[in-house]
Amino acid sequence: MTVPKRGFPKFKKKGRKDSFYLEGSIKILKGNDIKLPRIGIVKTYEILPSVPVKNVTISRRADNWYISLKYDFEPAPTAKERDIIGVDVGINTLATCSDGKVFANVKAYKQAKKRLSRYQSRVNKKEPGSKNRVKAVKRLAKAHKKADATPRRRQLACGTRTKQ
Repeated sequence: MTVPKRGFPKFKKKGRKDSFYLEGSIKILKGNDIKLPRIGIVKTYEILPSVPVKNVTISRRADNWYISLKYDFEPAPTAKERDIIGVDVGINTLATCSDGKVFANVKAYKQAKKRLSRYQSRVNKKEPGSKNRVKAVKRLAKAHKKADATPRRRQLACGTRTKQ
């Protein structure tokens, strides 16, 4: 009986999908400090809610570290302020309401395409395996993160949702 070959082992590479998951005694201290098991006290930029945390995921993207918390949240019901309106979510515009309001779409990728192509050509000109190529790849990753439309779209959607 022959055993099928599985190929080469997939070793973990440093710098690729740097993320890990922590659970246990996670405590939010004052304001923007959080105490994590095996790591200690970590300071964040945003003020954290003072609720019991179930677990956290810590990840790295383009030389920045991010922490995402998982906790129970029960939203408070809000009072209705106006009648029902229809919303058409589109491609050319972010949203068009039935009362005539139009919210413009964010063209983040189109605006950053020239910069991305410049950084990509700089990466291609570097010698493979050199430290200068690694630096150029990091610059390109930062440019991609800045050009990513998802956070801008989410920020715009939250801004339009709160405007009454």
